[in-house]
Amino acid sequence: MSAIVDFLKGAGTDGAGRTVFEVVAMDDRTIERSHDFIQWLFPLDAPSGANRNAPVLGPGDVAAIHDCGMAQIALAAATDRMSVFYQRNTHWLVVHDHNHLRITRIIKSLRLLRGPGEAEDFHSLILRLDEAAGRPVSVGSRRYWAEA
Repeated sequence: MSAIVDFLKGAGTDGAGRTVFEVVAMDDRTIERSHDFIQWLFPLDAPSGANRNAPVLGPGDVAAIHDCGMAQIALAAATDRMSVFYQRNTHWLVVHDHNHLRITRIIKSLRLLRGPGEAEDFHSLILRLDEAAGRPVSVGSRRYWAEA
């Protein structure tokens, strides 16, 4: 089993030694200031452009995560946590912000590991928040989210 599958199952730690439960429990300030957790909570099957030490899902990892109830629960909890983060904080509702890259990753990872419905639900939430703020997010970021 790979380190990323173990992490999402609650049986391992991320690159900083945190469990998935510790990451999901981080406060908003820590989430905003930490840049090494998002690739573990929402892994992809392609290398990260922002963190060369981030895990990359292998073909067996995707299937293992799909088949593991604990990993699915962890992904649901991570999605809920990030949804709350974006609802409680408005600093990301600007033309350009590092959170826009996080949002793209979350949507892509959800599509890969949880399914299109979960990805679309998160995407819709983000678009509603942007709309309520007067659509300050760049067209480019919104396009990346739509293509994720």
